[in-house]
Order: sequence, then structure tokens, then C-alpha cells
Amino acid sequence: MTALETWLRVAVALPLGLAVGSFLTVVVHRVPAGGSVVRPRSRCPSCGEPIRARDNVPVLSWLLLRGRCRSCGARIPVAYPLLELATGGLFVGAALRHPDPWRAALLAPFLAVLLALSVIDARTKRLPNRIVYPSLVVGAGYLLLAWVAGGPVDLVRAGLGLLAYGGGLLIVALISPRGMGMGDVKLAALIGLVLGALGLRYVAVAAGLGILFGGVGAVAALLAGASREQAVPFGPFLAAGAAVAVFVAPELADLYLRLLTP
Repeated sequence: MTALETWLRVAVALPLGLAVGSFLTVVVHRVPAGGSVVRPRSRCPSCGEPIRARDNVPVLSWLLLRGRCRSCGARIPVAYPLLELATGGLFVGAALRHPDPWRAALLAPFLAVLLALSVIDARTKRLPNRIVYPSLVVGAGYLLLAWVAGGPVDLVRAGLGLLAYGGGLLIVALISPRGMGMGDVKLAALIGLVLGALGLRYVAVAAGLGILFGGVGAVAALLAGASREQAVPFGPFLAAGAAVAVFVAPELADLYLRLLTP
């Protein structure tokens, strides 16, 4: 990839990612509450005044307003621009790490969905079906379209990834329902579907890291004073494992195999 191609990808991916991130700030607040993500228009949570278009530019508006509502002066949480920046960074990362446009267009919104689900699960200990189910349907439809158009995706491995990761966690959830929720199972199925289309080693790395991160997180929660009965949201750890796999799965898989080879 030449320097010009790199800058062109960044120029396209960054503003698109920031715009999607701005939408995610609405999603993570309204979906858990059962509200619409379309109506009403975004409003200040303090005074209820609709946010003007010029004050709704991702990151920039927050900086120009110094983190305050133009109407009432109430503070706008820094979580808003951070979520926008994180989404923009993920879009740029996907565009640069995966030069093929079919793959980049699949992985960028996939990473955005993982980010939104992680935030919601961390806050509410829920992974809403309103996000997971449409993501599964749209993901499967996109993979079919990409396959028909000759894109570098593998439908068979996508199906195997869904069954292996989702099915594996389903067994865990049935054996230990307090340790694993059905939302985690559905998220694992989504991860398996998308990453399986790239290759099963992507799924293997995502699963291994997700379980590792989850174990470390559970131990950290216990050390911080959480009780054994207190539920620890597992979705963010599954999402983190998948995100790492998107960027470095081949390298991690090769390293693992080299370590096993005498």
C-alpha cells in the first residue's frame, strides 16, 4: 500500500467512523431503555433542548463548546467524544489492516457493533437482541453478497465459526447458566460468523483471547472485592478478543504454532 493509498483510506475511514461513533452515542443510551434510535432528535439530557446540527459534529463540536451544552451550560460527558474517537480509530485500523475493500467494509461496522455492545454490557449487564439479531442477519447477508461478487470471504468457514464459537458457549451456558448468559452465546455466534469468513484461525484466536481476558477480568473483580455471586459482564471480554483477532490473528496463530513445534 502506497503512502497515497494510506492517506486516502484514512481520509475516508476516519470521518465515516466518527459519524458512526456519533450514532453509537445514541444507541448505547436509547437501546437499553427501549427507545428509538431515530426519534426524537438528540437532546441535552439536562435541559431537554434539541441539539443543533452545528453542535452535533463528532468531537469537534464538543471541543468548541468546551464540553458544555450551548443552551444551559451543563457539562457534556467526555464519554461522548471518546466513543466517537474510538469508533473512528477502529474504522481507520480496519481500513489499513485489511486492504481488500470487501473485508474492510465488513470489519469496520463489526468492530463498531462490538464497541457498542461492550459499553451497554458493562453498564447494564445485558447484550440487547435489538443489536445482536440484526447484526447477525446483516452480517450473513453481506457475506453472501460478497461471496457472489467474488470477495475474499468463505461462507463455509463462516458457518463453522458460528457453530463452533456460538455452540461452544451454548454448551457452557447450559451447564453453568450463572456463569454464561445467552447474550454471550449470541455474541459469540456473531463473532464466529464474521471472523470465520476470514479463516478459522481468526475465530480460534478470538475465542482464546476472549476466554483469557474474561478469566483475568473475573479474578480482578474478585480481588477488587466483588462476591462470587456477583455477575461480571462477559461481553466486553469476548468483544476485546475479537477486536484483537481482527488485527493480529494470523501473527498470534503462527506464534502459537511455533511455540508448540519442537
